[in-house]
Amino acid sequence: MTLSLAIDAMGGDHGVSASVAGAALCLKQHPECRFIFFGHQDEIEKAMAHHASLRGVSEIVHTDQVISGHEKPSVALRQAKNSSMRLAIDAVATGRAQAVVSSGNTGALMAISKMILKTLPQIRRPAIASVLPTMRGEVIMLDLGANSSCDSENLVQFAILGAVFARVIKGIANPTIGLLNVGSEDMKGTDQVKLTGEILRTHTIPGTYYGNVEGNDIPRGTTDVVVTDGFTGNVALKVAEGTSELITHFLKQSVKSSPLAMLGMLLASGAMKNLKRRADPRFYNGGMFLGLNGICVKSHGGSDSYGFSRALLLACDLVGNDYNRKVARELESLMDDDVSQVTDI
Repeated sequence: MTLSLAIDAMGGDHGVSASVAGAALCLKQHPECRFIFFGHQDEIEKAMAHHASLRGVSEIVHTDQVISGHEKPSVALRQAKNSSMRLAIDAVATGRAQAVVSSGNTGALMAISKMILKTLPQIRRPAIASVLPTMRGEVIMLDLGANSSCDSENLVQFAILGAVFARVIKGIANPTIGLLNVGSEDMKGTDQVKLTGEILRTHTIPGTYYGNVEGNDIPRGTTDVVVTDGFTGNVALKVAEGTSELITHFLKQSVKSSPLAMLGMLLASGAMKNLKRRADPRFYNGGMFLGLNGICVKSHGGSDSYGFSRALLLACDLVGNDYNRKVARELESLMDDDVSQVTDI
């Protein structure tokens, strides 16, 4: 089966160089992929000249308009109808591509995707979800930045979306769901968080509601899914990424501290490579906009080519697993049960 991916080639700190090289890396694992690059044609062609494998499997759609990282979503909606981001999203809406990947402005990507692709039935707001490493394996966390403030209805719907993702994509039959809070006790947290916990405890949802979890429960892997608002989730994600960089920095300093330390590192090179891979935030790059009626993956704005390739691979997995159809089917089944009351708060 051919996988057609629309790429906003101009987004992020590294723009065309990362998106084109990332596509070449993705193609090595998924030779069935076809790419549609949206952006400045001359820049894309120049970057593509270094990746012969992309010839014959790529199309370039030229546009001079680019949404900057500082542009307000409302402005992007009104004035950027011919931007690389907008046209890439349009390609999914028209069926020209099966998924869109962008490292660009998160707010604009969310606003335009919601307007063009729409949301799944009963879902008010999409959420950015990502898979993070833990001591037990992996955890699905959402929202990671799409919605700075959320009410209890949003958080309950995020819990449903996260649990369905765990079942459909990760194959976890009965995922556990934790609500990120400042303590494990039910009486702690904001009014919205406390109401969300009450609803999740008293209604039928996919998976099992574990209760409140704290920040240190995320790396411990206490639950399969962690739910929070986009402001808190984004802060937690950036702290995790910074901690990973800090550990790497400390390891490099320790290795350089003495010849004996350098010898020890050489002897343990295999283990160190495995540690680097598992702790590398680029390996887990790619946030899914769950709840959209179309597949949209947000790559980190600072992603290099490897990080962007991971976002493309995630899009391939979502398309290959027929994610949207399965999620729609799961949600339809849930709406027929007690959960229908949850989404109509």
